[in-house]
Amino acid sequence: MVFSSSLFLLYFLPVFLLLYFLADIKYKNYVALGGSVVFYIWGAPLFIFVIFGSILADFLFANYIHHAKGLKRKLLLVAAISLNIGILMYFKYANFFVENFNQMLGSLGGGEVSWTKIALPIGISFFTFHEMSYIIDVYRGVKPPMTKIGNYALYILFFPQLIAGPIIRFNEISDQIEERSYQYTIDNQLLGFVRFIIGLAKKVLIANVLGAEADRIFAMGADDLTTPLAWVGILAYAFQIYFDFSGYSDMAIGLARVMGFIFPENFNNPYISQNITEFWRRWHMSLSRWMRDYLYFSLGGNRVSKARMYFNLGFVFLISGFWHGAAWNFVFWGAYHGILLVADRLFLIKLLKKTGRIFSIAFTFFLTLIGWVLFRGETVDHISLYFKRMFVFTNNPVEWGFHTDFWAILAIGALFSFMAATKWGDKLQIAVFEQAYSLKRLAWLGSITVILFIICMGSITSSGFNPFIYFRF
Repeated sequence: MVFSSSLFLLYFLPVFLLLYFLADIKYKNYVALGGSVVFYIWGAPLFIFVIFGSILADFLFANYIHHAKGLKRKLLLVAAISLNIGILMYFKYANFFVENFNQMLGSLGGGEVSWTKIALPIGISFFTFHEMSYIIDVYRGVKPPMTKIGNYALYILFFPQLIAGPIIRFNEISDQIEERSYQYTIDNQLLGFVRFIIGLAKKVLIANVLGAEADRIFAMGADDLTTPLAWVGILAYAFQIYFDFSGYSDMAIGLARVMGFIFPENFNNPYISQNITEFWRRWHMSLSRWMRDYLYFSLGGNRVSKARMYFNLGFVFLISGFWHGAAWNFVFWGAYHGILLVADRLFLIKLLKKTGRIFSIAFTFFLTLIGWVLFRGETVDHISLYFKRMFVFTNNPVEWGFHTDFWAILAIGALFSFMAATKWGDKLQIAVFEQAYSLKRLAWLGSITVILFIICMGSITSSGFNPFIYFRF
C-alpha cells in the first residue's frame, strides 16, 4: 500500500483518521501503532514478524545498555549493532553477494552455489537505521530508553515514515511520542493536510508523468537511443526522482503533523546547490545527518589528518550508495559522490566561487545528472551505453514521440526545482511552507489543495502508471 494509491487515499486513510480523531489523547499512540501494523501487513504480512523480533531485541538491548557499565556496555552495543546490520545484510544483500560469488566461480570454470533468493522486506533500510539510532542514542546518553515497548514499536513502525522516510532519529521524536498533547493542535492538522496534498501532487502530477518517459528512454536499445533522447531521459529522471522522493517526504511530514508529530525537513531545493557538498546538505537531509552523526563522526570526522578525513568521506558515501540498493550501480554512485566531496574540499568549492552563482548551480546540476545515470542504470553495460549516447553525438534522425503534456510537466518540474534560486521563488516558498497562515491565506490555499486532490485522484484512477521507487531501497 503506497500513499499515492486509491486504496490508501479512499479507504485506509479516512478510516484510520476517523478512529484516530475519535480516540482519547491517551489512546492515540495505540491507534497509530495499530494502524501502522495494518499498513505494513497489507504489503508484507510475513515480514511483520521480522520487524517484531528486531523491535523486541532492540528494546531489551537498549535497557541493558542503559544500566550496564564499562566493557559490558560496549559489548552490548556491538552486539545490538551487529544484530541490526546482520538482519539488513541478510535480507538486502545476501542475493547480491551470492550472485557475484557465482559469477566469479563461473569465470574460473567452477560451478554455482545453490541459493534460494530472499525477498526484500519493505522499508528495511529505513527501519534498520531507526533501530540503530535508538541503540546509539541510548548508549551515548542522549536520551534514556523508552519504558513502554509499545511507544518504541510506534517509533519504528509509524507508517508515515516506515517505507520511504524521512529517517527520524530517536532523540528527535521520543518526547513527542511520550507527550502527545503538546503538538496535537488544529493548526498542525490543517497545515499537515495542506503539506500532504502538495506532496501528493508532486508525486502524481509531476513525477509519474516524467517517470513514464524516463523509463521508456532508459529501456531503449543502442539503435534507438540518440544523444538528444539520452539528455531528455536523464533530465526527466532527475526531476522524477526529486519530485517522487520529496513528494513522499512531504506526504510523510504532512501525515505526521496531522497526527501531532513534527518531522524534520528532508529536502531543501537541492538543485539550486552551488557545489556537491551543498547538494548533500539539501538532498535527503535526514540520511546525510544520520551518516554524519552516527558514521562519519564515529570514524573521527574532521578531527583527523587530511588523508584520513578524505578516506572517511569516501567511505561514508560508499556506504551511503550501497545503502540505497544491492547493486553495483549504487556502489558506483556512492563512490562518485564521495570523490566529488573530496574534490570540493581540495579545490572545487574555491574554484566554483570564482565563476559566479549561475555557473556554479548549472555545473553542480550537470555533475548531479552524471550521478543519476549511475544511479538509474541497471548494469555496467547499460551505464556505458547511456554515457556514450550522451557524449558521443549521433547522426540518427530524432523522433521525439512525446506528448505536449510531457514538455509542459518537464518545464514545470524545472521551474519548481530552480525557482528558489530567485528572490520571488524564495518568498513564495516561505509563504507556503514557513509563515503562519492567516484565515484568508488558509482559505485560498485550502481551496487550491482541494482542487489538487481532485486532479490527483483523477490521474490515479485513470492511469496504471504509479511506480514506487523505494521498493529497491
